[in-house]
Amino acid sequence: MEEKTKGQQLKETLFYEQKDAFNGLTDEIREEAMKFCVPYAVFLDRAKTEREAVAEGIKMAEARGFVPYTFGQPVKAGDKFYFNNRGKSLHVFVIGSEPLENGIRISAAHVDSPRIDLKQHPVFEDTGVCYLKTHYYGGIKKWQWVTIPLALHGTVCKADGTTVDICIGEDESDPIFYITDILPHLGREQSAKPMGTAIDGESLNIVVGAAPFADEKADQKYKLNFLSALYEKYGITERDLMSAEISAVPAMKARDIGLDRTLMGAYGHDDRVCAYPMLLAALEEENPVHTIYAIFADKEETGSDGPTGMQGSLMTDIFEDLANTMGANIHTVRANSKCLSADVNAAYDPKFAGQFEAKNASYINQGVVITKFTGSGGKGGTNDASAEFVGYIHNLLSDNGVLFQTGELGRVDAGGGGTVAKYISAHNIDTIDIGVPVLSMHAPYEVVSKYDVYETYRCVKVFNNAKN
Repeated sequence: MEEKTKGQQLKETLFYEQKDAFNGLTDEIREEAMKFCVPYAVFLDRAKTEREAVAEGIKMAEARGFVPYTFGQPVKAGDKFYFNNRGKSLHVFVIGSEPLENGIRISAAHVDSPRIDLKQHPVFEDTGVCYLKTHYYGGIKKWQWVTIPLALHGTVCKADGTTVDICIGEDESDPIFYITDILPHLGREQSAKPMGTAIDGESLNIVVGAAPFADEKADQKYKLNFLSALYEKYGITERDLMSAEISAVPAMKARDIGLDRTLMGAYGHDDRVCAYPMLLAALEEENPVHTIYAIFADKEETGSDGPTGMQGSLMTDIFEDLANTMGANIHTVRANSKCLSADVNAAYDPKFAGQFEAKNASYINQGVVITKFTGSGGKGGTNDASAEFVGYIHNLLSDNGVLFQTGELGRVDAGGGGTVAKYISAHNIDTIDIGVPVLSMHAPYEVVSKYDVYETYRCVKVFNNAKN
């Protein structure tokens, strides 16, 4: 064997070589990744809204012995709790054996996704068709949401104070819903517009029926026919829709992409692709050293506002309550805590190479992405983890054989985005973004690598079990 030159030896020492799933993971781990994503696909199909994700999360937690938490109740090492916040966010935690002042190991991901919400006065008819008026939620490309099959999911608070859940369009026997577009033969004017303005937000009206109610004396027969069917199935009136949260989401199932089945397409990978492995990693903890805390957060796509978003006080309220119960100083608890803000990053797409900086992009099949900072332009609105904490996470993953990469969200001045990291780090908690690289992020159907999903799970597991 030819002896390596000094330069070759020095290169091996000084250069960093990024590995991928095919030279950085064993056959056994790749096989486990494939298995891991089978129940993940089921979770995606059942949890297309934040309410449904929370409901599924509670089922998973209760199946592993977790019980509801009540403020002020006594706790001890090994106790497993969940807190259901208004049905739209979920906090799950396991009490560790070490003092709480040694810090809590937090992982947080959001379970809301871009979608199309109904307005509070949604139903109208026009020229023999019944429609629903909408207001889109989160950052979407409006033109991607026309001419695709849609399902209606939501919760309605009725006049008598009871609530009813709606889900129409997911079962094979259900009808679906639809937003029309102009045919290309008559669409020259539309085609001449920039893509961002070709479809107007007020035109995202959903087709829900085209038959009149059978009564010659009634007016608005098409609207009446739709409301009659809704009332027959759910007991809902037009007044009830004023106090409803109903969303239109893609009526498409999670599916493997490609003959090798390493990729998975689905609605809502952002950010349930981080939320599911994060929650599972927390639920599997039986007797952790540190207290383990996982969050399904709401409202990230619109700024994390409100009582169910991460700008709300629930996390710190629970921390303070635990500290009071366990005789710990809350300020010390926060200062010694660590957090993984689990959120997706944009995977490098060669079709749009000009929007990425290739040396600092994340890539499909190269593992969980560590994102030191987010924001836009000059890092506006970012958490920007410290060098010490980045080094801690790098070493932790390297020492435990977790495949990871680092990445930024596109070129410096191409745009940018944010996560919940800055809201958690504001409480004097070391926080860093980690997650899965996604192709076609915020589209009605996004794409991820199964290997990256599994490495995100392994990342959170290692973090939860770190001794320091």
